[in-house]
Amino acid sequence: MRLLIISGLSGSGKSVALHMLEDLDYYTLDNVPARLLPVLIEKLRDMGDAKFDQIAIGLDTRPAPEDVEETAHLVSQMRGQGDGCEVLFLQANTEVLLKRYSETRRKHPLSSAGRGLQEAIAFERQLLAPICDLADVVIDTSRMSVHELRVAVRERLATSSDGTMSLLFQSFGYKHGIPGDADFVFDARSLPNPYWVSGLRGLTGLDKAVIEYLQSHAPVNRFIGDVATFLEHWIPEIQKSNRSYLTVAIGCTGGQHRSVFVSEQLAARFRDSGCRVLLRHSELPG
Repeated sequence: MRLLIISGLSGSGKSVALHMLEDLDYYTLDNVPARLLPVLIEKLRDMGDAKFDQIAIGLDTRPAPEDVEETAHLVSQMRGQGDGCEVLFLQANTEVLLKRYSETRRKHPLSSAGRGLQEAIAFERQLLAPICDLADVVIDTSRMSVHELRVAVRERLATSSDGTMSLLFQSFGYKHGIPGDADFVFDARSLPNPYWVSGLRGLTGLDKAVIEYLQSHAPVNRFIGDVATFLEHWIPEIQKSNRSYLTVAIGCTGGQHRSVFVSEQLAARFRDSGCRVLLRHSELPG
């Protein structure tokens, strides 16, 4: 049985993720109190029904501290026993969550007469921190549409549990903020910038002219080689800890040229590494 626990901040897209997993033939359950998880999992396993081979469980959005502790203990226990248990955690920055609640006019599940919306978001973020720390996959939905979130869930989780690592290279622009779901972040802003070259400003790192410009500079090739060497050394060590997902973010100023090119080059290098390689360009139109 493959068990996937879905958690995250209220308003970050948990329902969207569960619906996507249902489309991927997961048996999904939502708003399950954490203290009921052990009994529920045992019952579903004992039934021996094939439809329960893949289960995605969304945790209740109104956790008490003891519920979070119970969930963290359960996940650690199952992993220690060799049982498959993965955790997907969804998050978004506070400004985005405030805007989403303002647009939908829904009440935050942890708000009360003495706790405003911003305080409720901060309280929930702190409350769920132990679950986030245990997560196999963290997805920051701050700048994702519903469609982009569905694609991200499908790409990251529609894999067999055979130990193959899912390796995502993500380009981004520092002026838009560092992705909150990155495991490693590499800064490409010291590299030659095509933005200041005549005829290249309106292009991206996917265009031939930009590719040729960047390939002609030794520091760019050295940067790619150094990052690749670092990852080649550390990916096997990360896999030893039973991690199946890794997100590597490459940033430049605007996320249009250098970070896109470097991410593409690294993805090409690692496609024959035995990892399932994915690409995401945060600042390019999808």
